[in-house]
Amino acid sequence: MKIIALLLSLSLLVFTHELGHFFFARLFKTRVRRFYLFFNWKFSILKAKKFGGKWHFLFFNGETPDEWDEKNLAPEDQDNTLWGIGWIPLGGYCDIAGMIDETKSADDMESEPQPWEYRSKKAWQRLCIISGGVLVNFLSALLIYTCIFAHWGKDDLPLQNAKLGYDYHELLLEEGFENGDIIYAIDGEEINSIVKAQHKILLEKPNTVSVMRPMHISDTVFSGDTTKGEPVFMTVDERDTIVRVDIELSYDLLTKIDPRDTNLLFSVRSPFVVKEFNAGSRAKHAGMEIGDSVVSLDGVQMPCFGDISRTLAEHKDDTVTLGFYRNGELMSADVHVDANGKIGVYLETPVDLFESIHTDYTFWQAIPVGISYGWNQLTTYVRSLRILFTKDGYKGLGGFGTLGGLFPSTWNWYSFWSITAFLAVILAFMNVIPIPGLDGGHILFTLWEIVTRRKPSEKFLEVSQTIGMLLLIILLVVANGNDILRLFK
Repeated sequence: MKIIALLLSLSLLVFTHELGHFFFARLFKTRVRRFYLFFNWKFSILKAKKFGGKWHFLFFNGETPDEWDEKNLAPEDQDNTLWGIGWIPLGGYCDIAGMIDETKSADDMESEPQPWEYRSKKAWQRLCIISGGVLVNFLSALLIYTCIFAHWGKDDLPLQNAKLGYDYHELLLEEGFENGDIIYAIDGEEINSIVKAQHKILLEKPNTVSVMRPMHISDTVFSGDTTKGEPVFMTVDERDTIVRVDIELSYDLLTKIDPRDTNLLFSVRSPFVVKEFNAGSRAKHAGMEIGDSVVSLDGVQMPCFGDISRTLAEHKDDTVTLGFYRNGELMSADVHVDANGKIGVYLETPVDLFESIHTDYTFWQAIPVGISYGWNQLTTYVRSLRILFTKDGYKGLGGFGTLGGLFPSTWNWYSFWSITAFLAVILAFMNVIPIPGLDGGHILFTLWEIVTRRKPSEKFLEVSQTIGMLLLIILLVVANGNDILRLFK
């Protein structure tokens, strides 16, 4: 399912990206010879072209017939694009006439520039054509976010509403944090957003983080009593007091943290509450029911999912006694743990269990919310790239395995569209990096031409393209190599 989701997501992003190039090329009467989804080495799954007043199709074909060649077509058909689907699902391309890119060199150009070629267009028109893919990707992300908020609304869990506090990364624990702390201010600014707190600690190098520290964090448990339709927490022993603690950070966290852990600075300490069972669930077989809230394992009190999950992983292929609340009554069951340290349950999310804020939007109300959210995603991503220039920054690179891992193992439309929108933001930014071979390289050279009024030679563009492609290949090898190495860790 992860593979299917990844291929579908990337296909949508590649298609819309190339469609952006295609739109501006045709707007300025530039010929687009081929438009392909996926690469077509040796043969294509589908080829389609309109000429002679009707569409012509070829399936699983290698050589395109000579009568399809634009030189052999009637003048009114020579501008028509050959549309195709390749068999290597790693991208796609838009073959714009008169443009030196990864598919053509200077030797492939006509001896004299033709009026319908890219190289014959004005610099500002070429800038629009080459920027079209980036523009459409970012606009697609904003549109998807808008539709997500219009359809599903928005759920926010205020930072201070997580009653059990948070589990912190080991680097933050070394700085003086304790699991169960609840952040309420950073450098004197009150913070009530989990995402904002993560970003400020990681990206803004704050000096002081203020937390609320309950003295008996383990004494509050979820009772499982949902008869009133609301989550109910009960106190086993009274908490003595809540202490406010100021923690001074001694270094720039981004220079110390493993690049693969940037999303794990802290996570909500959530109760272990059963939402549903999977097929063959060990917990269901032992008599547990939906809504049961696990609070102990083999007699040891554990009110949080993280503690229970880690302990279950230590009892693979073993039987444990789980204590749980059901409608306020403490019960127990002997459950066999499988070879993966699981008992076959899906859990309620923190948004379901704690007091969260849900906001519904009409489509028109969702537009500014989607734009703001998409822009924040872009700026946060760009700022986080600083980690790549740290000592072990290359370890944070990931290839197709990392991208596939973003998607859930079961199909979920909300997750699919959210991840697709985020990937669209990444693709838009990555393509404006001024590396020859990417759109950013073409944009840079075109801007240079606009400023200096001197156009780079076709040979220079070809050499730059070759160097850029080598850099991209190295980047792909490192990123996917990291994925392979992670499989053996």
